[in-house]
Order: sequence, then C-alpha cells, then structure tokens
Amino acid sequence: MGEHRARPRTVVITGASSGVGNAAALAFAAAGDRLVLAARSRPALDAVARECRAAGAAVRVVTADVTRPETLDEVAAAAVAESGGIDVWVHTAAVMVYGRFEDVPAEIFDRVVQTDLVGAAAVARTALVRFRAQRHGVLVIAGSLLGSIVAPYMSAYVASKWGVRGLVRALRQETRDAPGIHVCLVAPGAINTPIYRNAANFAGRAGRPPPPVDPPEKVARAILRCAARPRAMVTVGGADLVTRVAFTALPGLYDLLVGPLMRAGGLSRDPVAPHPGNVLAPLPPSAHTVHGSWGRRRLLRPVGAVCALGAAALTGAAIRRFGGRRPARSR
Repeated sequence: MGEHRARPRTVVITGASSGVGNAAALAFAAAGDRLVLAARSRPALDAVARECRAAGAAVRVVTADVTRPETLDEVAAAAVAESGGIDVWVHTAAVMVYGRFEDVPAEIFDRVVQTDLVGAAAVARTALVRFRAQRHGVLVIAGSLLGSIVAPYMSAYVASKWGVRGLVRALRQETRDAPGIHVCLVAPGAINTPIYRNAANFAGRAGRPPPPVDPPEKVARAILRCAARPRAMVTVGGADLVTRVAFTALPGLYDLLVGPLMRAGGLSRDPVAPHPGNVLAPLPPSAHTVHGSWGRRRLLRPVGAVCALGAAALTGAAIRRFGGRRPARSR
C-alpha cells in the first residue's frame, strides 16, 4: 500500500471524515498522492488531514455536503487549483437508518436516499464534467453488498445502494467513448466502521454489522487497486458470494431466513430510543473514527448458531433443488 510514483496523483475523497473514506485517505497518502478531502464535518476532516500530512501527503480540506451540489463544485475547484486537474475521485459518503419502512419518518427515509443515491449522482456529475474536459480520470464509488441483495429494516439504504449499482453500470456504458475515463464500483459487505452506531434508528435495537466483519483498511486497499487498475466492480467480504448466490438461486428460502438472521446478526440486544443519528446533520467529531467497535470474534459467538442453521438450510435446499437432477441421456 506504500507504492510511490514519480508523479503524485491528485485524489479527491468525498466522505473522508470517517470509516472507509478515512482509511482510503490514509492509503492514498501512504502511496504519495495529493489529497483533497471533503465531508460535512470540518473538525473531523482536519483530524484526518493531520494524519495524512504526517504520512507525507499534501492535503487540502473542503467542507462539503453531497446533498448540496454547489459545494461539490467548490471541491473540484480546490483540486484544480491545487494541481490543474483531478486524477481520481473516490466517493464513500453515506448515511443509514434502521427500522421497519412504516416506522421510519419520511424525512429520514428521503434524506438517506438523497444522500446515498442522489448525492452519488451529484458527485459523478461533477467528476465526469471535469474528466471529460481533461480526457481522463477514475471515479470510484463505494457501493454495498446491499446493492445486490435485500435485508429487512434497512429499506432506504437498500433502495439507495441498488440505485447506485444501476447508476454506475449506466455511467460505464455512457463513457465507453472515452477510453481514458473509468467508473468503478467497490461493494463491501460488513465493515467495522462507525456507520452502524451513527445511523438513524427506529428499530428499537441498536444496529451492528453481521459477521464476518472486515476492517475498513481492506476496502481502502481495494479502492487503491481500482484507482490504479480500474475494474467494473470489486466486492469485498468473506461471505458475499454465498449470500448473493442464495439471494438469486433460492429466493423463497432466502426471504424466509433473512429476517431471523438480520435480527440475530444485524441488530444487537441493546435497546435504543428513536433518533435521527447523523442523517440530517453531522455528529460531534468523536463519532468520526476509522473503526467501529465490532470485530469478528465479538460478533461470531452470539450469532454463530443462527448463521450455521441458515447455511445448513440453504445448503440442503440447494442440494434438493440442483443435486437430485439426473443427467440427460444422450440419444
């Protein structure tokens, strides 16, 4: 991750104040790139910038909100003023809400979609206008496993991430005429970041990432590789492939099991009163950290039995559906 180049790239990161965005900023700083960091919280951004400068990177900080497109123009202008162009734009900004669809206030649901989907579109619009003008650039957008599957109690986030995956696919099709421009999707599963504790919550129980949980640095490495060698889509997560196959091949059984699995693995036993989290406004700087408070060992014990039961049921159903077929006789 410490690969240095003769010419540093200019890298913009929206959502750089915590989690994957913070980890990506540190990864690009270690690679010797120039950074323009953007998010809603200036104090949190300043803290990330200090770490990146300590790694030797040149850093500019711009306060921006992806729901206000004019602030993204300011981010792009800062990058161009710094070096004349933008080589890579990484977008990781996202918010989340837990709760049954009818229990989530419309204002919260709409803001999640506005931030996670419409905000991603605003970033893409700003980046691609610049990339078209300079005839090159890599846009890396953070998606999610929940852009390919569905889980209950997260309808706004699921709807947004499915939209993001479709948006990226469309943008790739539309930029086929520009060989120097690349649009990539990095889609992680459960990652140990503060997004779960910072999420709005109307489920009555605090959210948490279902195991297995990966560190944000793993996603940051995938983003760094995508920036150097662009790919259409990169997934990050140990159980993602199995989950995707189950969702597609065994939809009835998946829908039967996903509720109990979500309640066991995606929601903790800790009660929580309804609150808007960081959906409407940023939280204090102490909430902006690289890591959350979860890890593989901490989460595997309380949900291991339920996950094992689900895996056994899915395996059995797959065997019954596909394993009992006789090969067709040749004539």
